[in-house]
Amino acid sequence: MLSILYPISFSISLFGLILWFYNEENPKLRRNMSSMFLGGFVFYAFSLAFADGEVGFKLWVLFRDLMVLGMVSTLFSFFKNSKALFFGMFVLLVATFPFTFLEKMNNTFPQKMENDVVESTQPSNEELVEVPTISEVNNLAENGELLVDLGDGRSMEDLEKIVTKYGLTAERAFAPKDKSATDLDDYMVINIPAEFVKNIDEIENELMASGSVDYLEQNEIVQLSPIETMRSSKRKRAFGVNDPGVQELWGFDELRMDDLYKLLKSKKVKPQRKANIFILDTGVDSNHEDLKANYQSHKKAYDSDRQGHGTHCAGIAAAVTNNKLGVASFSPNNDFVNVTSVKVLTDYGGGTQKTVIAGMLEAADNGADVISMSLGAPSNKNRKRAYARAVNYCNRQGAIVIAAAGNSNMDASKYSPANAPGIITVSAIDTNLHRAHFSNYVQNVPFGIAAPGVNIYSTFPKNQYKTFNGTSMACPYVAGLVGLMKSINPEIKTKEVYEILDKTGRDTKSTNQTGKLIQPASAVAEMLK
Repeated sequence: MLSILYPISFSISLFGLILWFYNEENPKLRRNMSSMFLGGFVFYAFSLAFADGEVGFKLWVLFRDLMVLGMVSTLFSFFKNSKALFFGMFVLLVATFPFTFLEKMNNTFPQKMENDVVESTQPSNEELVEVPTISEVNNLAENGELLVDLGDGRSMEDLEKIVTKYGLTAERAFAPKDKSATDLDDYMVINIPAEFVKNIDEIENELMASGSVDYLEQNEIVQLSPIETMRSSKRKRAFGVNDPGVQELWGFDELRMDDLYKLLKSKKVKPQRKANIFILDTGVDSNHEDLKANYQSHKKAYDSDRQGHGTHCAGIAAAVTNNKLGVASFSPNNDFVNVTSVKVLTDYGGGTQKTVIAGMLEAADNGADVISMSLGAPSNKNRKRAYARAVNYCNRQGAIVIAAAGNSNMDASKYSPANAPGIITVSAIDTNLHRAHFSNYVQNVPFGIAAPGVNIYSTFPKNQYKTFNGTSMACPYVAGLVGLMKSINPEIKTKEVYEILDKTGRDTKSTNQTGKLIQPASAVAEMLK
């Protein structure tokens, strides 16, 4: 309710203020317009005060909105003596406002979710994006609405009658190198012409009834929504490293990172080999000053990031430590891990289940030790089979898969790929060690664990650093630690890693919902026993 009241009350206040200025010579109308402005502003202040968000973020929103009120009212005051110009401007504002600032206001508090669905938005290059939310019917891939697993020995020719009836087209969905390790190479992505999308349930039933299809699921769009916060307060501790940005990393206190660095030094721990951490996201800025020494290019097309989300995640997992720049990560130098990218989301933060799974297979086929996925979508038990098979393939190729729990304040077992068997699922905690108000809870997934996910300061494209919220930020914390563990013991598997993280983790204020908070030094010490 507050998410609706917030933009409506602001709009009433804005238009009341404009008309208040115009009706200076009509006392009755002026009083009515002033009442409209003041009434709208009271409800605006109420909705903002009780909206679901950090205090610092809400103060920034208040400043932004007041600036808009001030600038618009000042602009209209210049034209109040010209009726034609004033009403021309007024009509233009009424026509454009719903598609400009009002749309931005509708997405100001994306953590506040109604019926577990949030409208997607195309963020600018200066906005970070977060875990997607998807409608059940309308947000399907435009050029491939269904993922279909054909039965053994079957082909699209066996579906000729259905294909002809609805004008379907199909192409191979996935191309894993090791076809003997999975049946994902049997999957087809089927495109339904626009005029028949409304018949999708009917098409699904006919495909399954044909006897040629073992399984199908909808190929949903992954679209990210912005969650930006204010900078966190500085800490005085340096954790024994020379990166100036560590004073912004409150999570390092709770993870006791100085203990990890001391352990690695005192025990003279050496990596058996560099572990490869693959960030599946919007790309990574490979030339960032605090990443490039740890970055290993997989494909040139993946080495840039207009969005910023992938670069932020990469810095959390594997920023270069002790280089007198930016932030730090788990590895005290660049001997332990490489970080690389597979771009599974567009520059606008969009993708599909198909692009994500294809990225998982690509990472596994190219030497991934850890796959970090700060993405996902609402799901159910019948909509995670393809993800489950992809995770199994990655595990067989030697990769451990980490996924964000999601930002819907719901059960992560209803979120994919977070609910896929074999994935380590990461919830977010806040600075008080409570479950972050937006974070999904993980008590009903097999491998649930917690990491910092509020006010997380990290790398951003063009040698910038920014602070953001999300389980997207918690996920690469775990990926970075698992990468360190894999570099020391390359043979360690997912279940063993999770058992160590759970055994050595700290209780949070909401452990039953978040899982244990990772403790890097204790986890590495346990693994070294």
